[in-house]
Amino acid sequence: MKNMGLHEIRKEFLNFFEEKGHLILPSFSLVPKNDKSLLLINAGMAPLKPYFTGEKTPPNNRVVTCQKCIRTADIENVGKTDRHATFFEMLGNFSFGDYFKKEAIEWAWEFLTEKMGIPEGDLWASVYLDDDEAYEIWNKVIGLDESKIVRLGKEDNFWELEIGPCGPCSEIYVDRGEKYGCGEANCQPGCECDRFIEVWNLVFTQFDKDESGAYHPLEHPNIDTGMGLERIAAVMEKADNIFEVGEVKKILNQVEKVSGKKYGADPTTDVSIRVITDHARAITFLVSDGVLPSNEGRGYVLRRLIRRAARHGKLLGIEEAFLNSVVEKVIESWKVEYGELKEREGQIKKVIKAEEEKFQETIHQGIHILEDYIEEMLEQDEKRLSGEKAFKLYDTYGFPLDLTMEILEEKGLFVDEDGFNRYMEEQRKRARRAREEFSDSGWKNGSSFEEIEGYDTIFKGYDTMSLETEVAGIFIDGNMVNSIGEGDEGILILKKTPFYAESGGQVGDIGYIEGKGFKGKVIDTKYTKDDTIIHFVEVEEGDLNLGDEVLASIDIDNRRDIMRNHSATHLLHKALKDVLGEHVNQAGSIVLPNRLRFDFTHYEGVGEEELRQIEKIVNEKILDSLEVETIEMSLKESEEMGVIGLFEDKYKELVRVVQMGDYSKELCGGTHVNNTNSIGLFKIISESSIASGVRRIEAITGRAVYEYLEELEKDIDNIAKIIKTNRKDLIGKIENITEELKEKERQIDSLKFKMASSAVDEILNSKQEINGINIVTYKVDNMDMNNLRNLGDEIKSSLDTGVIVLASVDSGKLFFVSMVTKDLVQKGIHAGNIIKEVASFTGGGGGGRPDMAQAGGKDISKVEEALNIVPSIVEKQVK
Repeated sequence: MKNMGLHEIRKEFLNFFEEKGHLILPSFSLVPKNDKSLLLINAGMAPLKPYFTGEKTPPNNRVVTCQKCIRTADIENVGKTDRHATFFEMLGNFSFGDYFKKEAIEWAWEFLTEKMGIPEGDLWASVYLDDDEAYEIWNKVIGLDESKIVRLGKEDNFWELEIGPCGPCSEIYVDRGEKYGCGEANCQPGCECDRFIEVWNLVFTQFDKDESGAYHPLEHPNIDTGMGLERIAAVMEKADNIFEVGEVKKILNQVEKVSGKKYGADPTTDVSIRVITDHARAITFLVSDGVLPSNEGRGYVLRRLIRRAARHGKLLGIEEAFLNSVVEKVIESWKVEYGELKEREGQIKKVIKAEEEKFQETIHQGIHILEDYIEEMLEQDEKRLSGEKAFKLYDTYGFPLDLTMEILEEKGLFVDEDGFNRYMEEQRKRARRAREEFSDSGWKNGSSFEEIEGYDTIFKGYDTMSLETEVAGIFIDGNMVNSIGEGDEGILILKKTPFYAESGGQVGDIGYIEGKGFKGKVIDTKYTKDDTIIHFVEVEEGDLNLGDEVLASIDIDNRRDIMRNHSATHLLHKALKDVLGEHVNQAGSIVLPNRLRFDFTHYEGVGEEELRQIEKIVNEKILDSLEVETIEMSLKESEEMGVIGLFEDKYKELVRVVQMGDYSKELCGGTHVNNTNSIGLFKIISESSIASGVRRIEAITGRAVYEYLEELEKDIDNIAKIIKTNRKDLIGKIENITEELKEKERQIDSLKFKMASSAVDEILNSKQEINGINIVTYKVDNMDMNNLRNLGDEIKSSLDTGVIVLASVDSGKLFFVSMVTKDLVQKGIHAGNIIKEVASFTGGGGGGRPDMAQAGGKDISKVEEALNIVPSIVEKQVK
């Protein structure tokens, strides 16, 4: 067997099949493209499905890949077994109607025996029990002895879905020797022991299964093979498992380094080291491929992996954030094949660090509460944690259900998942009701317009602002009527309309519908559930009947403001990607006449410098006077053009592409300016967080920017008048006033401290003695954290031995300081742990060193109670 590491094996495999006429394709992203059936790529053939189904023509009839994959179905077993992993690389060679079983088997044998140098005597094969063709090739062509060819049933050696292409498999095993076996005389592939390790699966896709379950031979059968890179590397390196493969072990060694634990010394510790080692690769590649932590879909997979790894770090005794030091080892090693890891290193680390720190904030409180629940359960001999308590941990403290389940499982306990799901559903219902209550999409009596159907309005608003048309429907209070008159409010349906109905984040048009002696003000335009365009009208004069001819005219200024804002969202989207990274995607938007709101995926707040850069890019593109074109094409053509698709599941086969010069290309059904110079100016007003991993930018354009600047000018003039200076000297005067205020604050603080210091004797006289330990607890008023620390130092210097805990409420904020003399630190008393408990009693948090710590509180009413628990905390800490 040749001496070959993981990266060398990958290179050897790709080169071998390239010599056999295969096209090497780079690994596809872990995020599936246009495949809603998959959350993440989980097999080598997954991204190639369109070639197997005939939906797309492959670039070559023979293809070879090394595909990165994520599987989380067995996440609970990761770290506990030798072979389970969430991230792995799958080597595979594929034939699309070209070669078949003979070549696939021959080349697999050649690669393993000649290129890898695996002794022929160590190799076994399995075939589907009815696949005589494959059996004959192994026996007659390859020369493998019949005793080493095992026939297995459908469960093991037949690949199929409910319907569609399917076929038998042939698996190749390596015999690792009797020491890994079960000792049974008939031990062979298919046995549950660890002696025979499956390294390669050859799938012969030769049938098409129909809905009745019948198998029809394919005219052009395919080959789909998969060999786990880590598995074959373990075989080549004679490693006991995938965690001890050379490159993977570099990650494991880093976990040992940061934890101070030795792998192999303790089975429980080994599980945690393995979990972190495995998850480090998964999270690195997920973030590199643009996945961000969230509470849904693939974002939740990433969040779960980061938090699971962080928690196992805690089990190893790692208190601080540490994952990036492990991720560095992944990038350092795997950049040889995946250069993008190094290019995106900064972003990868930022995302992982932000999520790990976010978890650090919640895990202490959550675990403390869960431990109390577990203690209660054990006292009451209960095995099941109620759904209500599990939901409270999730909803109030951000503690994931799967983490609750995992911790309970370690104690032999479990969660009432059905109960938890009921509480989750109730929460969703409350959220839906809240959305409905605040929705502005209703009309009189909250009608949902379900009674309005069967109409077919032609939208002409892309090309014209007004047109003559006919009234096709009239509704008042949800009821169909034949006419509408002065003072009425209702809904009009037209045969043709220039009014854009609210969709894709763009609000509906307003304007007028006029007829003979009739004038109705259109205050909104929307779609019904069956895509009927409805106009909400307030009748100002006259009557209107079904079938009347009318002139429908939108408010031109209002529409132009909307178009400016909508076109600006496209420029903003692209600028965000340019500045923050390709991971940025639209998560929602609203386009109004007076402003735009754009929600996007990003893992942290956008800095002021970044916002300025984004704003500058958008304005540069406006000044570049880019032509704005709209083109109709097939969805497939738009993908090939590299068009950005927003909410792809809503698009039909024929799509509308809005292109702004060579800068921005997006799928969009909204209305836009003809040239970016019509936007005028673009100004970002605010940037904020609206959900975990989702940010929001609000901005204005055109006339709204002019009005904004006018208001700004007025404010500047007013400020200048108030502080009695001119605009030219405004900044200097404000700086002088600020400095004067700071000096006065310093004087006030000094006076406060002197007053508090004068009470040191009084404070010391209030000390208690518990088991020979002096304990000083005291609340002072109107003292900031800095002065509170100074007061603590002064008290400590007057106290030979003791524990000090001080509290202060200053400007509505609650502060705590804890200090411990050196002799008591040596006895096990820890100021950081004391302050943590005291602050948490008031809903706050903090910590620090054994001799000094500080914290912030929330519930001011509980200050006295919090100070009163200090003696009991100290008693518990004494060794």
